[in-house]
Amino acid sequence: MNTNAIVLYKNRPALIKGQTDGKFEIETEAGIKKVREKDFSLLTTNNSASLKTVLTAACQAPDFTEAAEFFEEGSALFSEIAELVWEDLKPEQMWAAWLLVSASPLFIAESPDLPIKIRTKEEAEAIAAAAIKKETEKQAEEQERKDFINDLSKFIKEKKGETFDLKKYSHFLQEIEALALEKTDKSKLLNEAHLKETPESAHKILIRTGYWKIEKNPYPTRFKHPLNSPKLDLPPIEHNEKYEDLTHLTAYAIDNEGSTDPDDAVCFDGEHLWIHIANPADIITPDSKSDIDARKRGATLYIPEGVSRMLGESAVDAFALGLHPDSYALSFKLKLNEAAEILDVDILRTKIRVSCISFEKADEEKTSASLKSLFEIAEKNRKKREAAGAVSIDMPEVQIKVETENETQKVFINPYNFTESFLMIKEMMLLAGEAAARFAFKNNIPFQFVSQEAPELPKKLPDGLAGEYRKRKTMRPRNVGTIPAMHSALGIAMYSQITSPLRRYGDLVAHQQLLKFIDGKEVMKTDDLLMRIAAGDIAGKNCSYAERASRQHWTLIYLLQNPDWQGEAVILETIKNTARISIPSIGYETEMRLKKELSINERINVKAEDIDIPNLSVRFVQV
Repeated sequence: MNTNAIVLYKNRPALIKGQTDGKFEIETEAGIKKVREKDFSLLTTNNSASLKTVLTAACQAPDFTEAAEFFEEGSALFSEIAELVWEDLKPEQMWAAWLLVSASPLFIAESPDLPIKIRTKEEAEAIAAAAIKKETEKQAEEQERKDFINDLSKFIKEKKGETFDLKKYSHFLQEIEALALEKTDKSKLLNEAHLKETPESAHKILIRTGYWKIEKNPYPTRFKHPLNSPKLDLPPIEHNEKYEDLTHLTAYAIDNEGSTDPDDAVCFDGEHLWIHIANPADIITPDSKSDIDARKRGATLYIPEGVSRMLGESAVDAFALGLHPDSYALSFKLKLNEAAEILDVDILRTKIRVSCISFEKADEEKTSASLKSLFEIAEKNRKKREAAGAVSIDMPEVQIKVETENETQKVFINPYNFTESFLMIKEMMLLAGEAAARFAFKNNIPFQFVSQEAPELPKKLPDGLAGEYRKRKTMRPRNVGTIPAMHSALGIAMYSQITSPLRRYGDLVAHQQLLKFIDGKEVMKTDDLLMRIAAGDIAGKNCSYAERASRQHWTLIYLLQNPDWQGEAVILETIKNTARISIPSIGYETEMRLKKELSINERINVKAEDIDIPNLSVRFVQV
């Protein structure tokens, strides 16, 4: 093959430069390459001195009609068509000619060294018409895109009162929606419209155009948490002799009125405190489909407009306590002394009889024979923890609920009052966490232990909410590991979270590990356990972020829905003319500019201004 002969390599022109060791050296746009003969096709044996000349050379616009008629719908070689159409092409023009031949609807041209099939006139006209239609559609789409960008830019600058053509432009707004939901981090449309490419900017545009209602909550999706509960099928549940029958005792599941997923119940039999926990780990085993899905979710998502469960509705129905005449639990059997110190722990599967009552009902019956001992044990445990340095923080909390009627979402905010029975159940769950940690440590089981270093509290704390705020600021982050350490904030020497396996993935893993041990099976090794807990913890944090942002979102919607709202704010801290305030009635904290100097714990009336839903911001002013 001649030196400088023109060939096609990967559908681009190249020049033959030589042959060594059975391979050809060719000059390509990327440099010299050694290739086999089967890797390229010959365009022309005639020589060209320069690849650059081949790439830049042009040839006269052809009329292929005569050539197509000449070959009468048969086939022809590229060289034959080129000779008939152009008569005398220079070698460097062959690349340009090939591009024209291969692009013509009259020919089916795969390679210059293979016969080219001639299409019928009707076939060629149909292909040409389709190409024209495609190009026309492309130009129309591009023009529509330009129209959208121009109309959007103009609309954003216009005063409110104008309407945006959602029907015409909804497909473009879908791209902006992807950014608002953080499914992507860019938007070419916003960039071309010279608008900010941020989720907040996209959110504002979607509200402004009417594509989103202002109530739209994007935060669960932004934090990659599914909005729907999983619908995975659970394995068959077999309740056999492994469950100890405790149905002669009544256990109490005490929760908020209307709770649909009670996962703990308590009772005292006169000698032992029983803390029963829902037992999904009995069939949701490590690396099962339900386990993997739960690990990705990390926790059940609780937002004002609804719940997205970690394990799904079928798991709640199967394992929540008190929903059926008999419930099956993983139970913690505690032997306590007079100071509520744990003397002995046993963990076993149980069959129990559960009575579901509200916190309010439990408060009314706290002196009854069934509940009195529970309240007494809880009080002893609280005193024991406080003596060990436990730090309690009492900041206002509220319940935010969204109700939908006729496609209208209405927000309701009510202060949350911690009842005596709520605090009693809290102590029971802390005892269960301590008992599980002690059991695992005693039996040398790799386990998740939760600890927290002691805070450096000021020698003198302010009274009231300002003091509670100051305590909260000093708290250290919690640590999760496989070595037990003091949880100083709780006043517990070793502690684990195990009381919500229906709601928290770490608790589910802890139950899986405990069941392996009590069944005499090989337990998960430390590294494996840590990897599972860490994966669930990351997802769980995203779940918490989504919940926090959702609560803030709906609080601002509440303020928009109640434009005449005014509330009392408490000064938590002041720095120059700026104060950190708490508004107990809506459970909201923020910074506020002060017109005059105020003292901590001073109470003032405020109202909301400049509510910005996309940026989750609001300015409060004194009234």
